[in-house]
Amino acid sequence: MSSTPAPAATSASVGSLMAFAAMGCVQLGLAASIGLAGSLGSEGVAWLRLAWAAVILVAIARPWRMRFTRATLGVCALLGLATAGMTLAFMKAVETIPLGTASALEFMGPLAVAIVQGRGAGRWWALVAAAGVLGLTEPWHGAADLAGVLFALAGAGCWALYVLLTQRAGDAVDGIGALAISMPVAALAATLVVGPEVIGRMDVQVLAIGLALALLLPVIPFSLELLALRRLTTAAFGTLMCLEPAIAMVVGFIFLQQVPRPAAIAGIVLVIVAGIGATRTGRRDPAKLSPTAQDPAATAAAAAQSIR
Repeated sequence: MSSTPAPAATSASVGSLMAFAAMGCVQLGLAASIGLAGSLGSEGVAWLRLAWAAVILVAIARPWRMRFTRATLGVCALLGLATAGMTLAFMKAVETIPLGTASALEFMGPLAVAIVQGRGAGRWWALVAAAGVLGLTEPWHGAADLAGVLFALAGAGCWALYVLLTQRAGDAVDGIGALAISMPVAALAATLVVGPEVIGRMDVQVLAIGLALALLLPVIPFSLELLALRRLTTAAFGTLMCLEPAIAMVVGFIFLQQVPRPAAIAGIVLVIVAGIGATRTGRRDPAKLSPTAQDPAATAAAAAQSIR
């Protein structure tokens, strides 16, 4: 006698496929960004993506229809600065180190938040993550470019701040509304930092490519993640997001011909294991939170994926 899958199981499977599709879109978009950086520069690509992301998110969320307190606006502004730092640092990192290595190193940010917020033995995952970093950077024979590693770690620090600020903004306002404020701030900050150097390089073709990249990175993944979070628990979603460094490694191998060293593969595996373990032990108390801020790893993935 044939049996049909339980609706909950089917919904979870669909949600998992959506989460994987979202991560795939993000990494493909990043790979395309690296290709464009050859002519526009990493700073130019980062600025272009932030600018288009700001336009798209403001058009979708229409923040002028929402009410924000002064404190919430301040948090969203700080969130925008963290966003700009994370995006610019990551694009600088992938100039000199492989996509998978940069993604895994930058993932140290939300992983650190999850470990600090962990309970008891959950904080031991920091040692697993540290072993992963050693495998990724191989300091014993300088396999990774030091500048690239430092930029990736700077991005990790900005991502950690992004997680904490997103949690605060998520407690006060709908996540899309917060992004509709933070993203223009990020675009403005990037304009002040790198705008004078890159605006002169823009033409109609580059702007059109930037719009396509922005659709590939913020719009499609963000939509898929929202749909996935309706079908998955935040713990399950956060666990799936921990697989992103592995997806980045595969995309880098296929599209950028970045062949990982055995130690780097081992390092990425350790980072993923640490991420899954920390996600399972690092959740905040759901009774004190809004539904959008219950899991630090899920919060990082659901919000930061849309702009990375």
